[in-house]
Amino acid sequence: MPVTTAPHAQGAPPDEAVAPLIRGIAVLRHLTEAGGTAGPTALERSTGLARSTVDRITATLARMGYVRLDGRDAVLAPRVMELGNAYLAALRLPALLDARADALADALDESVSLAVADLDGIRFIHQATRRRAMSLSFRIGDLLPAERTAPGPLFAAEWTDADWDRWRERRAADPRDAGFTAVPPREPSAGDDFERRARRAGRDGWALDDQLIEPGLVAVSVPVRDPGSGRVVCVASVVSHTSRHSADDLRETLLPRLRTAVAAMEDDLRQAPPPHAGPAPSGLATWTTASKHELGREFVESLARGLTVLTAFGESRSALTLTEVAKATGLARATARRALITYEHLGLVAPGPDRTFTLTPRVLGLGFPPLSRTTLPRLAAPHLRALADLLHEPTALAVLASDTEIQYTAGAVASRVLTVDVTVGSRLPARSTSLGRVLLADVPDRPEVLPAELAEVRARGYALVDEELESGLRSIAVPVRDRTGRAVAAVNVATHAARRSLEECVTQVLPELRAAADLIQADLRTASRFTRVALS
Repeated sequence: MPVTTAPHAQGAPPDEAVAPLIRGIAVLRHLTEAGGTAGPTALERSTGLARSTVDRITATLARMGYVRLDGRDAVLAPRVMELGNAYLAALRLPALLDARADALADALDESVSLAVADLDGIRFIHQATRRRAMSLSFRIGDLLPAERTAPGPLFAAEWTDADWDRWRERRAADPRDAGFTAVPPREPSAGDDFERRARRAGRDGWALDDQLIEPGLVAVSVPVRDPGSGRVVCVASVVSHTSRHSADDLRETLLPRLRTAVAAMEDDLRQAPPPHAGPAPSGLATWTTASKHELGREFVESLARGLTVLTAFGESRSALTLTEVAKATGLARATARRALITYEHLGLVAPGPDRTFTLTPRVLGLGFPPLSRTTLPRLAAPHLRALADLLHEPTALAVLASDTEIQYTAGAVASRVLTVDVTVGSRLPARSTSLGRVLLADVPDRPEVLPAELAEVRARGYALVDEELESGLRSIAVPVRDRTGRAVAAVNVATHAARRSLEECVTQVLPELRAAADLIQADLRTASRFTRVALS
């Protein structure tokens, strides 16, 4: 069976490349291009791999938490975002510049994006979008052809002859942009003046996209340059549609304000402190042997070990030597070396000075885009379902809708004749529900002296309500906390008083409820590191 390679991989894989790792990356890429969900037949067809190989790869990815198996389908799970997070943390640009981009979007009431170059394409690393009926669908990690964007000419102004040759070869091989799934197919009649636009962008220091991607979409872009080298490190863009701004209007009215924001971004880069030197990860691959013993042939250990190499990178670890990668992952040097050779072939890592390696933007293509606009209810749904199935009791997720009410945002029912089934979107009095009491007990600006019932909830970390909202109804809830430790939601289990005593709610239900909340929190913290996760 031939090994599937990446779109820009050059020639056959090197002899030392890890074939199972190449195949696993192919499955992750095709899951990403399919929107995050694909069945085994679709994966078999799109990757060219045998069905048994696809099954072993998806089983391994499920063991790693990168996918979940929903019936016959493989579904990307939030934990896979740790791969893209490693690249974005190592890059540092989102952490340093996203506040400026967000402020500009608010000031202009238009979408603002940051993009980096990925060979002859661009990838978004930050999106500040406006909530409108007609809004942008681009996501962090999406890959676009450079010639159909406003950032593209600014990057191309620095291309070498070899870069231009590669672009011409790609255009000849893929004239309709079929390899760029984030954009509509290119029209055969579309003009091709990209080289002229690149020369003009290099001269003027800005560029326009006048409906190059699709009719109605316009954008203006300005490069953000490295203070030391003067090279373009990313491009900031203001994006709109022609019913709000023409391309000329963008240039005349919004370009000056974009340039001001970019100047502030470059000042931020100039004054940025050194990256925070937190503890490096260690022993990331030590669990793979146990997994291999437990799952046997169904667990592809070389794939799991290879994927841990990508997570060795991060803030203060943007460039690592082979020795540093081996130390961080717990892999033997020979194993880490073969993984790096494989990734270099696939375009996921690039060699740097002093025998170091760095991640490339292509890492964002491994599951990040479909999950970059997820919501907390979507993150919580599979965990609520698993908890309901385990306890045979209904579960729910809620947020504070006001100082006095909660709103249900997700839930899973139990297969019982007598059960609780509250419709998503319903509002209930916060003080009468376990969900509400957990959330009220954590409100940061609440007076220091809490009512006794809420003070007790805060101290013990859960709320237990007995037949206060409705006769016979008991419920127990715990908080779901974000990356800052703030309770942004709560999850509960409800039961009938005849089924479980108050003591059983604490001894039997609470441990499982806390375990489910921990899983939801872990997914939330991974997904929200560089993206916004809506709470409802």
